[in-house]
Amino acid sequence: MSGFADPSAIQGWHAHLYCDPAEGSPTRAAGARLREAIAAEFPDAVLGRWHAAPVGPHPAPMFQVAFAPALWPHLVPWLALNRAGLTVLVHPETGRQKADHLHHAIWMGAVLPLDASVLPD
Repeated sequence: MSGFADPSAIQGWHAHLYCDPAEGSPTRAAGARLREAIAAEFPDAVLGRWHAAPVGPHPAPMFQVAFAPALWPHLVPWLALNRAGLTVLVHPETGRQKADHLHHAIWMGAVLPLDASVLPD
């Protein structure tokens, strides 16, 4: 279809799970449980490290899960049902970081303000 983006441009996906890894944080336990469960349920997904402070365009502590398009129909519905109240940003990887984070993103929970100034076009 003319004028529409081609989904074959999606090389992968990122899910960012916002939770504070600091001891005593109310979201720490939920995030840790989800991280362990994702590792066990989706061994082909790549877990990024905990970021204890905002990093890049992200306004809050979080960790990232990178996954192939083939995992989408399994991992994203699993996150929707098991996110334990955490905010989750899911976005494609097309090579257009600003568009991927700002225009092609899917949010679960609160929509957080991203810092677009650090994202290349």
